[in-house]
Amino acid sequence: MARPLMDTYSPPDIDFERGEGAYLHARGGARYLDFISGIAVNGLGHCHPAAVAALKAQAETLWHTSNMFRVPGQIELAEKYCRDSFADRVFFTNSGTEAMECALKTARHYHFANGRPDRYRIITFTGAFHGRTFGAINAGGNPAYLEGFGPRMEGFDQVAFGDHDALKAAVTEETAAILIEPVQGEGGVRAVPDVCLRGLRELCDEHGLLLIYDEVQSGAGRTGKLWAHEWAGSAQPDIMAVAKGVGGGFPMGACLTTDAAGAHMKIGTHGSTFGGNPLAMAVGNAVYDELTRPGFLDHVTAIANTLRQQLSGLVDAHSGKVAELRGRGLLIGLKLKDGYVNKSLAAKAREHHLLMGAAGDNVARLAPPLIIDETHVREAVAALDAALGALEPQ
Repeated sequence: MARPLMDTYSPPDIDFERGEGAYLHARGGARYLDFISGIAVNGLGHCHPAAVAALKAQAETLWHTSNMFRVPGQIELAEKYCRDSFADRVFFTNSGTEAMECALKTARHYHFANGRPDRYRIITFTGAFHGRTFGAINAGGNPAYLEGFGPRMEGFDQVAFGDHDALKAAVTEETAAILIEPVQGEGGVRAVPDVCLRGLRELCDEHGLLLIYDEVQSGAGRTGKLWAHEWAGSAQPDIMAVAKGVGGGFPMGACLTTDAAGAHMKIGTHGSTFGGNPLAMAVGNAVYDELTRPGFLDHVTAIANTLRQQLSGLVDAHSGKVAELRGRGLLIGLKLKDGYVNKSLAAKAREHHLLMGAAGDNVARLAPPLIIDETHVREAVAALDAALGALEPQ
């Protein structure tokens, strides 16, 4: 009998029953060190006490009202986001791809509201991943994700990642915005240099464009700053999409904007039935309070440095198989050499009870919980060392 689920995923033959901290426990008792965290989602690890308590308390009082009515938790969390970032306004969503859709609409509507409806084109970059909705896959431009879904959507101009001349040439009178991930996740864990982010800000200012950051994967403390672009200093965006880690495992996202970029989004321009529901806001507030607790991000930076040092030694030891160590903070990629396959490495690591992922450009991806310590690092590096040792060319 065929599975009742659509065959859009091919998970391994493991059923996880519970999670605790950096570990997942499978049916039958096997324990796995989780260094992919639900694809950079479970930043506080599994079943963090503060998030669990917030969810339980809210679940016993009120689950859903829709945005027909005020949700006090939205105001509380939006004030925190705006207090600690470039933003003045927030729209809450259920996911990263929804946050991106809001960001794209906001950028186009900004120019419409300012008398320039002809400015609707958005520049994006090769290797980008912005979600799986129709607008998001067209923004990302990956042919594999576009195949079979009809003609490409008009209005996106994709340039090669890192090609500054091509970027400048792509700007026209119809350009509305530039969209980029400060650290590409799915595209191969490639960090945009800080100087390039500052250059993008300058280019946008020069031409009256909006700068949009997709921090769905790189945000929520994953790089050691609350948002990855903060490492670049004076490179703040006009619009930013966030999700994944901001909910700590509960589905939620948000589109953050400056007052100038977002003030024109009035009643009727956008909406969501479930976005910003009381359950999500209770967990989102608890997660944010943990991320911004004194010393938390310092820990992320310190443990990320420890992990990178250990991985650098591993790359040297397996230089015949690993070409490069990439990423920033606790979003890390191992670029494998030709003949070795990232998904095969993830499978070998799983045999040693380490969970990791795969990304584009033949990169094996690590995105562990932000709460890991040196014991977890040693355990992960040992398992990865054994997995690389067993990895055969294909």
